[in-house]
Amino acid sequence: MSRPYYTANPTPRGAGFLRVAAVVGAPAALLLFASIPADEGVVYRGYRDPVGIATKCMGDTRDVVIGRRYSVAECELSMADALINHSKPVLACVPALRGRTNQLAASISWAYNVGARAFCRSVAAKHFNAGDWRGGCLALSKPVTARGPNGRSVVLRGLVLRRQREVSLCLKGL
Repeated sequence: MSRPYYTANPTPRGAGFLRVAAVVGAPAALLLFASIPADEGVVYRGYRDPVGIATKCMGDTRDVVIGRRYSVAECELSMADALINHSKPVLACVPALRGRTNQLAASISWAYNVGARAFCRSVAAKHFNAGDWRGGCLALSKPVTARGPNGRSVVLRGLVLRRQREVSLCLKGL
């Protein structure tokens, strides 16, 4: 089995970044364009992630063709589209995140990984909506497991580290 092609993180530039910045603000977009590729990894090919989910580029699971190579431009636009698709619901269910750059970026990162619907139903969202910013940030520490191909939940070290980074970012400035 050949390994996916990995490369360095993309840089915020072009229309994709500007589209994300129009939704979340430039500071949060900068944080997301730095953190998502680092957390998701950058693979310019369709592949199966550690739990068997078809994935491409920077963690995008939409319209993946396993084995197909994707260009840098395709992957940057794919990430921008995915960020927008996660940002809008996050802001809709917790409007008070607008203007709270660190908490917003951490919440969108979490939603990018787990899903916007899961974020809106999460303990973190409940805390944020109640004005409990610290409690919301601390609630971003879960989940750290993923369901493997055998149907069992497994703790993934990468998720543990990602959740630590998300909580740390979220707590900044509180």
